[in-house]
Amino acid sequence: MTDLTVSLDHTLVTRETFGPTIQGEGPSTGRRCGFVRLGGCNLTCNWCDTPETWDASRFDLRATLTRRTVRDIVTRALEGDPDLIVITGGEPLLHQQQDGWLSLLAALRGALVEVEVETNGTQAPNAHTTMLVTRFNVSPKLAHAGDPASKRIRPEALRALAETGKAAFKFVCQAAADVAEVTRFTEAHDLDPARVWVMPEGTDVPTLSARMAEIADPAILAGFNVSNRLHVAIWGDEKGR
Repeated sequence: MTDLTVSLDHTLVTRETFGPTIQGEGPSTGRRCGFVRLGGCNLTCNWCDTPETWDASRFDLRATLTRRTVRDIVTRALEGDPDLIVITGGEPLLHQQQDGWLSLLAALRGALVEVEVETNGTQAPNAHTTMLVTRFNVSPKLAHAGDPASKRIRPEALRALAETGKAAFKFVCQAAADVAEVTRFTEAHDLDPARVWVMPEGTDVPTLSARMAEIADPAILAGFNVSNRLHVAIWGDEKGR
């Protein structure tokens, strides 16, 4: 961010803005909301369900991503009068140095809506982001995501997010062994189990159901919350829902 000027003419690279829909994951599951999906990511999860936001080896990012004004983004996000806007990606906190980032957050808070940012936990929020964001949904990636630990685990960023007092931590699990990995992770990084949500990985109902049946009991025993992927249970892998 080059200055602190807020302008609706500032721009951000987006994949899509959609809603009203519902938040399908984490502590706000089931809440009516709008979504802003930004482009770009610093991780390469092998099960990523939005690779068109970052994977230039499979997608023409000039076609899948569009630079749009904050005015356009906010107008679309607020259609249907949701009281919650979720900013996701990709990795949205990569945009913190863009003028459009502050303008987007300021415009949304000026519209008197809550702002929830979904992040992979590798980027520390700056002071302006922390002030304007209502909640951070932090989703650190486990070993099954495929990236090396040195890339997907950044202790200083996790600590900064936890210290905001606004963070919930959400882990994608495929099996019971992943829940044990979450336990080791939370202990290593001093995360409160009451602020942890565990959810199944999958983009169809049979996969979600099978994995939920495997991970729910060990997650509960570990003191974690459990979340489904409600949007997948309703609409499958349909984009823009």
